[in-house]
Amino acid sequence: MSHRPPCRVTDRHRYDTLIDARTPAEFAIDHIPGAINLPVLNNEERVIVGTLYKQQGAFEARRVGGAMVAANLAAHLRGPLADKPAHWRPLVYCWRGGMRSGSMVQWLRLVGWDAQQMQGGYKAWRRHVIDQLDALAPQLALRVLCGPTGSAKTRVLQALAAQGAQVLDLEGFACHRGSVLGALPGVAQPAQTAFETQIVAALDAMDLQRPIYIEAESARIGRLNVPLALLNRLRASPCIEIEAGTAARLDFLLRDYANLGDDPAQLARLLGTLKELHGSEVIARWQAWAHERALAPLFAELMALHYDPLYQRSQSKNLFQWATRQSVATDDLTPASVNALAQALAQLAPAAAPRP
Repeated sequence: MSHRPPCRVTDRHRYDTLIDARTPAEFAIDHIPGAINLPVLNNEERVIVGTLYKQQGAFEARRVGGAMVAANLAAHLRGPLADKPAHWRPLVYCWRGGMRSGSMVQWLRLVGWDAQQMQGGYKAWRRHVIDQLDALAPQLALRVLCGPTGSAKTRVLQALAAQGAQVLDLEGFACHRGSVLGALPGVAQPAQTAFETQIVAALDAMDLQRPIYIEAESARIGRLNVPLALLNRLRASPCIEIEAGTAARLDFLLRDYANLGDDPAQLARLLGTLKELHGSEVIARWQAWAHERALAPLFAELMALHYDPLYQRSQSKNLFQWATRQSVATDDLTPASVNALAQALAQLAPAAAPRP
């Protein structure tokens, strides 16, 4: 077979199928978008081979591991790859572009397919993600959506996206609403690496000359860190504030956070983390409301005593164009009004974007 230059991360779109040969556990943590998982070793087998390598050496690990790899590749050939035509061209990667992807490529070539190995494996993808975030973030024409808790910012972003605007929904990628009570019921946050992969995948599909709407975020969303280059660009970008009435915000919160009433004990525990900020007496009152599922008075006080003061302090400190923000006012945050709010927001004349 003639010598070819190595296949890099940026060549991945030239192939019919991108195959991740790592274990299902590794794949679940993060993987290149669009890849399918055809492991040459499963989770348990990789542990066995690794233990043999440490205890008995490379030969024994390869002897036992080779049999496992052969069995798994045979299963893939009989299953997911059984219908692939002769001209099918797969690109295969593993952790570093080593033995796991190399062994799969050899087998696929023996069959007759033009299989290639991705140089550097998943580690090369991680470097690509980090480099892309650093390179693209300073170019982004961000429009930063602001507003105190309960202003339906995420719903407005979703409405903007439905209307054809470009939207970077960091809280959607993070599976978290960004506040102390922001965990989504029954949904775990992704790994930091997967969070960053989703951001880069979204940016790859965008026109960087057009505005991109994004919600104002702190440095962390739940347990995830907003990439620093993106955070810096967000903080330097033009702001649009949703000025919603207090009653409309409370009504929205009671609808959007209704799930918090399903687990009073968990809600009370989360409120307990605010004791240093608000003192034992206030927290005891809030926890009593939590146990009673009395969300209306609880949310009203959380807005007045916690979220609104925090919002007022943080915006002028963290958003450098806060003083020149544009605004859209509303006293209604029902779904129909959110759509109208998104339309009004999109029609604002764009403020000057910061220079990279």
